[in-house]
Order: sequence, then C-alpha cells, then structure tokens
Amino acid sequence: MRAFRLMGALLAMLGTIGVGSTGLAQGQLTPVITVNDRVITQFELSQRVRLLDLFGTAGNLNELAREGLIEDRLKQQEMERVGLRISDAALQSALEEFAQRGDMSLGQFQQMLAQNGIDLSTLRDYVEVGVSWRDYVRARFGREVNITDAEVERAIASRGTATTELQVLLNEIIIAAPPDRAARAQEVAELISGFRTFAEFEDAARQVSALPSRENGGRLGWLPIDNYPPQIQSIILDLQTGEVTDPINIPNGIALFQLRGKREAARPTAAPVSIDYAAYYIPGGRSAAALQAAANVRNRVDTCDDLYGIAQGQRPEILDRMSLAPSEISGDIALELARLDPGEVSTNLTRDNGNTLVFLMLCERVNAGAGNTDPDAVRNQLRSQRLAALADALLADLRASAVIR
Repeated sequence: MRAFRLMGALLAMLGTIGVGSTGLAQGQLTPVITVNDRVITQFELSQRVRLLDLFGTAGNLNELAREGLIEDRLKQQEMERVGLRISDAALQSALEEFAQRGDMSLGQFQQMLAQNGIDLSTLRDYVEVGVSWRDYVRARFGREVNITDAEVERAIASRGTATTELQVLLNEIIIAAPPDRAARAQEVAELISGFRTFAEFEDAARQVSALPSRENGGRLGWLPIDNYPPQIQSIILDLQTGEVTDPINIPNGIALFQLRGKREAARPTAAPVSIDYAAYYIPGGRSAAALQAAANVRNRVDTCDDLYGIAQGQRPEILDRMSLAPSEISGDIALELARLDPGEVSTNLTRDNGNTLVFLMLCERVNAGAGNTDPDAVRNQLRSQRLAALADALLADLRASAVIR
C-alpha cells in the first residue's frame, strides 16, 4: 500500500513551512496542560500538531492535538492502574507494521520524520498508546460483547433497505502546493476559506484551482455524500449554504469546498463499504508527453483489468490495484474517486513532487447489502462498533473524574 509514499509531496511541503529541528528550543519543556498529576509539554503539543499535519488531518490541528494528548494521558493512567504495558518487542513490531502500511521500512519512515522535524519518540508514543488501549479494551470488554446471528442478519438486511440518500451540491478548489509554493498556497487558501458568496469562490476557482472544474467556477453536480471520504463528509455536512471549509491539506495540494445545497434523493444503491480502484503511474508529471501517454492508455482500456495488459513487462510498482474502505483511502485520491463512475478516469493527480502522473481509474464501489456480504465481516464490524462505544464511554467517565488544567 502506498499510503505514506502518496504523502511524499506533503512531507516535502511540511519541510518548507518552517518546521524546525527536533532539538528542544527554550520553552519547549514548559507545561501547557496538566491531566491529574501528569504534564503535557509544549514540545509534545507541537510535535503532535506536526504529526497530524503529516497525516493530512483536517480541522483545527492545535485543538485536535490538545484533545488527543489529553485522552492519551487518561488512557495511560488507566492502563497503569491495572498494570498493562506492552513489551518492547511488541511495540517494535507495531512500529514496523505502521511503517509497512506505507510500503516503507521503519528506518525509511524514521528518516522521513526526522527530515520534517518530527521525533521518532512522538510516533512511538502515538502508536504505543493506540495499541495498548486497543488491547486493554478487548481484554476488559471482550466477554461482554456477544454478537448473535440474529443481529448479523438484521444488520445485513438493514443495509439494503434505505430508499433515500443525502446528496450535496458543491463548488471545489484544489490549489497546487509544491514545496516552493506551499506557504503562498496556504495564505491563498486561508483567504478563500473566509468567502461567503458564490461569486467570490467561483472567481477564485477560475484563478487558482488546479482542476478542470475551474473552467466553470469549480461547480460540481449533485453527488452522494457517501462518495466522499468519511473525514470530509462531517466537514461538509457542518457547512451552511455559502460557507467554505477550512483549508484541507492533501498530498501536494490544498482543497476547499463551498456548499451550494443539500437534498434527499432516491438511493439507487446502498452506501459503499469498500472502493476498488487502480492507479497507473506515468513518468513525466503533467508534461505534454505524459498527458499524451495517459490519453493513449485511456483509449486502450475500458475496465481496470485492462490496465494489467498495459503494465505487463514493466516494474510491478508501476500499477497499484486496491480495494479499501473509504476511510482508508488517501485524501486526494478519495476526492478524485468521489467524482468518478466505474470505468471513468482522472489524471488530475501527480506524485514524486510532480514528476509522476497518476492515471486513476475507479473499478467498482462495493455496496453494503450486496449479495456477497460476508456475515463474518459484518459480525466483526458490529463487534468493533460495540467495543468502540464501550471504550468511548469509559474514556468519558475517566475524563469526567479527572482534573484537567
């Protein structure tokens, strides 16, 4: 999987925005939050912000970092109370697995972190708390969660019964943000995020958007909200008509959306539980030769399976074919796929600092309630949801009894 490789341009971008060295500057050890008797330092807060930025997290990163670190302290205190701690070997394995999700070794990922001012201890703490808390929740609540066959059958049946879906009408802007223009791109994006009229936003789209939709002011047609990645859905649904999202960092760019309308419409299919797509990588970025090569490929393929013939005899990494849950798909790819129907293609994205063109093709949206629904997968999903709800309730209790300053 290319999850972190796909963020390569973003990592380079981060390095140009003024992320300093990992050394502790004066004041970095200053306490900024106290959770019971545990201190959170300015260094930890700034490091968590950088980590969230690296992952392309949308929203107020400073606030998200604060909340995440507070929750981590509460989790750590609870696990210390019961004497739970993962071994060094288990933590090392978890770190290596984390890096492997991006088709990287831990050493390669550590080097990438260092180049962008993020200490490995920041990632280690993040992963350790996540893995330990998961194990603790399973151990504490596992016996309480028993998913019956009847519950699985009801869940499968309910997935296919919805007759309507929420659709949104949006304007879009994607600002190209290679490293040498990242700071200026961020300034422009923040300015646009304050616009409240369609005319302002559409004029800006014509001037700065990197997408073909700039020709009509960034206007999109009605699209199901389920087409968008979950982290973007909540942001869009919070908008009032005319409002614009805060800048959303994606690899090598910044996305903004303006809401023009919402409506309920007949649902032709259930919401997708996974998306099958292919990415074929063409050297040359957005050069005329690369774009012509992409056009030639488009003329030769009708389905994603046809791309195997195109890639035959080339390096294996020239073609990626993946089927992922919407929440697992890289942000910029997810936004492109949202606009496509099966068999359609996008050539709006690049990788490797603009040196590689991405020929992106939507293969299929696998919908909930489909005849091939795996009961065991549904059972596992219900179990995960139940455990997550119990974990959230426990964390809320811990927070309610904590002294946080």
